Amino acid sequence: MSHTDVQPDSEVSAGEALLVEPSRLSPTRRALTTVLRSRELSIFLVLVAVVVLATSKNNSFLFSSDGWRNFLLNPSILVLLAVGQGVVIITRNVDLSVGSVMALTAYLTGRLFVDHPGLPIVAVIAACLLLGAALGLVNGLLVAYGKVPALVITLGTLYIYRGIMLTWAGSDRINAGDLPREFLRLGTRSVLGIPMLTIIAVVVLAAVGYYLHTARGGRELYAIGSDPDAAVLYGLPVRRRLLAAFVLSGALAGLAGALYTARYGTVSSSVGSGIELQAVAAAVIGGIAIFGGSGTVWGAAIGAFLLITINRALPSLGIEDFWQRAVVGALILGAIVLDRVLATRQARKLAESRDRA
Repeated sequence: MSHTDVQPDSEVSAGEALLVEPSRLSPTRRALTTVLRSRELSIFLVLVAVVVLATSKNNSFLFSSDGWRNFLLNPSILVLLAVGQGVVIITRNVDLSVGSVMALTAYLTGRLFVDHPGLPIVAVIAACLLLGAALGLVNGLLVAYGKVPALVITLGTLYIYRGIMLTWAGSDRINAGDLPREFLRLGTRSVLGIPMLTIIAVVVLAAVGYYLHTARGGRELYAIGSDPDAAVLYGLPVRRRLLAAFVLSGALAGLAGALYTARYGTVSSSVGSGIELQAVAAAVIGGIAIFGGSGTVWGAAIGAFLLITINRALPSLGIEDFWQRAVVGALILGAIVLDRVLATRQARKLAESRDRA
């Protein structure tokens, strides 16, 4: 039935009504409704609840001289990794090598400053971005063109990159005294009470989030994650988008490595061990479906804040380390179960709509 055939007094099925009638809500009401129903808001409210509970038990958790600063600063590096990881997971893949990439670029940062005194800070950060992007490109090529599951590829490169790091660094250690004072200030400086590292993380988050939401390439990443085979049949540049996702993940891991060195001032061969799992956990807890095709990097960032805040809050509440890990595991399982429940409910609604049409 065409739009011109519909009479004012005719009965229209629910499925047809969705096609012929635009929403009667104003743009503001639609935006508000979307926010109130979003997974991101739920995760944010959990984060607020954790902060309120921890602060009520220990006032210095948030209101001490370093409490607010640490709340913003500590998750910044994980936010960068979670954003890159989130983009990869949206395509129905995963990047387990980001911790090793971060370790390599963190050590590269120190070596460049030690071996080339006077090298501009911007040049060092650019070198870390390029190295991270190159390592991400290796992952992307093997996944997109080798047709090997990303879990297998990135698990392998996790060990390969870590082995390179161990061979290169050995027992060597980069110390704060080896680094320029201006570079170290990048890890401690604040602007209007907001740490510089947090500002950098938010700028990256905003840029990636805006691209995913508005650009054609961003929407194609979601389409690929929703149904890779259908994306190929539709003619989407699947290989190119997968390459871009892994390159972005590697580049952000490279940036995280440089900022890690600025933040802590010391680099050893153990840098970044296990942080790749935290990045995956942050993305999943933040609402990005582990099976791809849905979620936002905003949620991944909130998930990163929630993970770091929980790890910081639970010890102040006197909770043992085992239960701290159990809480994080429960959050991951809960996020996956919720995602499957919502996906099943949405599929049922679509099937009912088609039956009524």
